[in-house]
Amino acid sequence: MPKKKKIPPFTTEEAADLYARLAELRPDPRTELEYTNPFTLVVAVALSAQATDVGVNKATKGLFAAADTPEKMVALGEDGIREHIKTIGLFRNKAKNVYALSKRIIEEFGGEVPTSREALESLPGVGRKTANVVMNEAFGEPTIAVDTHIFRVSNRTGLAPGKNPLEVEKRLEAITPADFMKGAHHWLILHGRYVCKARKPDCPNCALADLCRYEAKTPA
Repeated sequence: MPKKKKIPPFTTEEAADLYARLAELRPDPRTELEYTNPFTLVVAVALSAQATDVGVNKATKGLFAAADTPEKMVALGEDGIREHIKTIGLFRNKAKNVYALSKRIIEEFGGEVPTSREALESLPGVGRKTANVVMNEAFGEPTIAVDTHIFRVSNRTGLAPGKNPLEVEKRLEAITPADFMKGAHHWLILHGRYVCKARKPDCPNCALADLCRYEAKTPA
């Protein structure tokens, strides 16, 4: 069996070039999840696990109209939450987590969404990825949340290869210039969602094609 060819790592200069190109295409990248405050963002991101942003936005439109604070969410109750999000995968467990995290925010954080990763990860249904998204989007922290899109793009291009999301996250933090840290998460997700897609990457229309290490590029 032939030995798998090792992908040469990106240099700092190449990484800066990659981000500069993505920044030119999307100067003000933002999450496609709809939210109105840090609390609704936490809920939206928690609901987005194994679901599309489009599907989550459809479900949260009514949910957030009824409950956009932890207090209102607890008053709505687990049954009420479940009724709003029943179109989303794993909705029963997610409703339970949304109710529980709302109670925790009230009881332990005075009704305010905590700003640290450790405190965010203490909330039911909130893992490292969700915490990183909230810290970046709501509080402006230079965090990178590695979802399936970022994991794929980082490995496929050679920007930050890794065997698991945490490994990729650490490599991205090491290779990403400071000026691009705030937007890196969004740029890479959107690039993976619309260009560097899972089944067939749109290499002929990719702004990063000459930098990318992916050999099996789709024909023009």
